[in-house]
Amino acid sequence: MNLSPDLLLAEIVDLVPGAHRVLESHGLDYCCGGQQTLIVACGRADLDPIRVIAELDALDAGPAPDWVPLSPGLLVDHLEAIHHAYLHAELPRIVALADKVAGVHSSRHPELVELHQLCVALQADLEPHMTKEERVLFPMIRELSTAISPPSFHCGSVANPISMMMREHEHTGALLLALRQLTDGYRIPEDACASYRALYEGLAALEADTHLHIHKENNALFPAVIELEQRWSPAV
Repeated sequence: MNLSPDLLLAEIVDLVPGAHRVLESHGLDYCCGGQQTLIVACGRADLDPIRVIAELDALDAGPAPDWVPLSPGLLVDHLEAIHHAYLHAELPRIVALADKVAGVHSSRHPELVELHQLCVALQADLEPHMTKEERVLFPMIRELSTAISPPSFHCGSVANPISMMMREHEHTGALLLALRQLTDGYRIPEDACASYRALYEGLAALEADTHLHIHKENNALFPAVIELEQRWSPAV
């Protein structure tokens, strides 16, 4: 594919199917940090960009990821059906599992008490965030996508709730990073039971899914929506 190290991380994820998994494996922040170039991100992470590009080039070539061609109205449908549905089901399961594992294993692994607290905090962070998107922002985007005259929103520009959602994404990212650091990258202890293992595997999967979720919003949906609104009112 002859990828350039000067491409933005967000561009690479939208260009190369499966690229998010390669970047994720190296801890490269392509969601909230998606506007970094690969070479800058690798420099900050002390990684060789040539090696990362080689891994990306080894991926099977194919069409762009399925979310890339979607219009803003269709993309919010995709986000709700794929990522919101996943989190609505998975967050309660993870919190219950963290509570169970901490109750059994915290005497040998005291960090599990804090792990449970972080899982509770993540659920308390993400569930209201998704509600605001589903009840406020996404309906605005659907209205904007189908409007035949300039829409009027109670909050003024759609950029206002978008900026709030992006700030909340930063907070979510900080919680995910705290979970990763506390668990040493979800390294499963030798004495872990099946529930312990399921918890760590579930958290790792939730982290990866949420990073991709935030990428689709921050780097694909939100810029497209702001551009769409500006077509109605260039001064916005």
